[in-house]
Amino acid sequence: MNEICTSSQQENDLKTIQALLDGDCHFPRSWLGFHEEPGEPKQKEWVVRVWEPSAVEVKIDWNPGKNHAVGEPMQRLDDAGIFEWRGRSLSNRSPYLLHCRFEDGSQYRRYDPYYFEVHFEELDQHLFGEGTHLRLFDKLGAHLMEVEGIRGTRFTVWAPNAKRVSVVGEFNHWNGLQHPMQAIGSSGIWELFLPGIGEGMLYKFEIKGQNGEVFLKSDPFAFASEIRPSTASRVANLEDYVWQDESWMENRTRQDPLKQPINIYEVHLGSWKRKADQENRFLTYREAVEELIPYTKEMGYTHLELMPLAEHPLDASWGYQVTGYFAPSSRYGSPADFMYFVDQCHQHGLGVIMDWVPGHFPTDAHGLARFDGTALYEHEDPRRGMHQEWGTLVFNYGRNEVRNFLISNALFWFENYHLDGIRVDAVASMLYLDYNRESGEWLPNHYGGRENLEAVTFIRQLNRVLFEKFPGILSIAEESTAWSGVSHPTYTGGLGFNLKWNMGWMNDSLRYMEKDPVYRKYEHQLMTFSMMYAFSENFVLALSHDEVVHGKRSLLEKMPGDEWQKRANLRLYHAYLMGHPGKKLIFMGGEFGQWREWDEKVGLDWHLLENEGHRQLQHFCRELNRLYLRLPALYSNDFDWSGFRWIDHSDQDNSVLAFLRVTAVGYEGSEDLEHNGSNSAPVAFVFNFTPVPRRGYLLGLPEADAYHKIFDTDDPWFGGSGFSSQSRITVENHPSHGFPCRVSLDLPPLAALMLQPG
Repeated sequence: MNEICTSSQQENDLKTIQALLDGDCHFPRSWLGFHEEPGEPKQKEWVVRVWEPSAVEVKIDWNPGKNHAVGEPMQRLDDAGIFEWRGRSLSNRSPYLLHCRFEDGSQYRRYDPYYFEVHFEELDQHLFGEGTHLRLFDKLGAHLMEVEGIRGTRFTVWAPNAKRVSVVGEFNHWNGLQHPMQAIGSSGIWELFLPGIGEGMLYKFEIKGQNGEVFLKSDPFAFASEIRPSTASRVANLEDYVWQDESWMENRTRQDPLKQPINIYEVHLGSWKRKADQENRFLTYREAVEELIPYTKEMGYTHLELMPLAEHPLDASWGYQVTGYFAPSSRYGSPADFMYFVDQCHQHGLGVIMDWVPGHFPTDAHGLARFDGTALYEHEDPRRGMHQEWGTLVFNYGRNEVRNFLISNALFWFENYHLDGIRVDAVASMLYLDYNRESGEWLPNHYGGRENLEAVTFIRQLNRVLFEKFPGILSIAEESTAWSGVSHPTYTGGLGFNLKWNMGWMNDSLRYMEKDPVYRKYEHQLMTFSMMYAFSENFVLALSHDEVVHGKRSLLEKMPGDEWQKRANLRLYHAYLMGHPGKKLIFMGGEFGQWREWDEKVGLDWHLLENEGHRQLQHFCRELNRLYLRLPALYSNDFDWSGFRWIDHSDQDNSVLAFLRVTAVGYEGSEDLEHNGSNSAPVAFVFNFTPVPRRGYLLGLPEADAYHKIFDTDDPWFGGSGFSSQSRITVENHPSHGFPCRVSLDLPPLAALMLQPG
């Protein structure tokens, strides 16, 4: 290095230069870029320092585009490419253009990134530090912007324990020494505005840990990513899409979703349908608009629930091991493509729910794991920080910044992608410190208990904020334990979700349906026990993807008997799902009788619809779903006893169940749904879980002149036997089952009947 002089200031300059060269500079902007220094009386001297390795000459142009001069030459301070310009202050400070020339004769021009001020202000630092910065996604990550008339991208990242952080990408040949970022006070935030970096540019953060290790990380707040297996983040613009769903969004805020029909079609977008003639590729978001949306609407579902779409590196994880929490998966298209998909769902009357995974994250080197060389998002101690079963890491919910990351992430999806709900994955694993851990593999809370109190605080904060900002949305817990108040408001001590998956109902009912009907009478309680707790939470009855993988068999294959009986059993089970109190969810393929287990590597077996039996089953599900939309008794009062009454739950010898569903008092339906103007009378459900047809089965019912059959799962149109020819059923004035009247029914084998007075 050239010797400059021995003054104290120049010694500091030498140290700064050396720190830059060594990649150890925390505050490059304090020395590089534009500075004003004291000069002659009433005069200030302007100083500009530039680091341009390999350049033989750098000139500075203070008025780019306004004159024909190439610029003023800068003085070279050393062999490493440090250049300096000094001069009296000009009338107006403005971004300046640097003209760089290299030994091979090549030249390029750029604006100096170290001229520009940082934007992560003191208020941002304060809110982030206390975990309440609700718009953190506006501040961290890569943001296209214009500063003092210059377009570029502002990069901001949290890495409090890093020795140095740089932005690297195609624009600097992935050289981490070229664009070191500025540390902002003691906040742990690093920032740099890079002029000229536009939409689509690939980038990462190069981080130097305190131990000197240098490694690359994707941006935790990136809005887009490369297609796997590549892992770079991509600068994206989320501002240009023009939404057309104003009516849907306004209507959502005026409704209580718990009194509306919710019949969810759960979909893994990568395997709902594949392009087999094009190397078995995925559908894109835009292709899904043309195929998935019309199908879902035609089938009578109210919502699509998408398995995690946030960026993930491994297809086989189904999206549950997320590395890009703010980026919709590039497998299917761009952020704008996903916006278009959601927009079109809304315009066609479909809500969109997305699985959200705040419970754990993978150990991939480019992701959140040991992000700045330390356990930043996770716990250091594996007894708190590692999910042994999944090989993933647990978020440190006790850290304000981590809670802020997750809460702002949930808000981001609702605001920027207009989601109607999230289904929060693996809540039980968050709530319990000993979840799937043996003795000695976990640490108790400070009271000595097994509850993760920090996770509870996070979940309550999350749901309070979500419902305050976005009334009318759904926040659904996948929670499999007896934790009390999961779907109760936080002000009553609950966790604040408004819905919870009913895992107990799902396990019991599937166990029952898998049994040979001969033995069902011995397990009758499996179908009645759920009513002991049905109104303790706001339940979703979920027949999800988890029940048709890993040797569990498809829904149709689970059913006992020959092929006809399997279909009859499945129709019966679908009707039981529809009649039981609670919102509904079924995984794709269950509606037409997929035989094999779900496999994420291939599309569903749509060719089965060439077979009449599968077409009939699909037709059955479509008509059952449409009936659900027409009858408020089936959805308007799912969460208290006033909407349900047993007729008979004790006939286990015949394996027959019967109950009533009743419309909520004063119910007013949505103007946008198909049930408008439908019959609000109660609906009686009668289930025969054996293959034995039963003529003249006596059943008590509320007083009426007559009842008529509104649905029969044994109808020949659905592939049934057509055993029951009754349509209008005369009422006998004879008390039975606690009701003033009774009817005589012909119960079809392995079938359900639905009756209404009139």
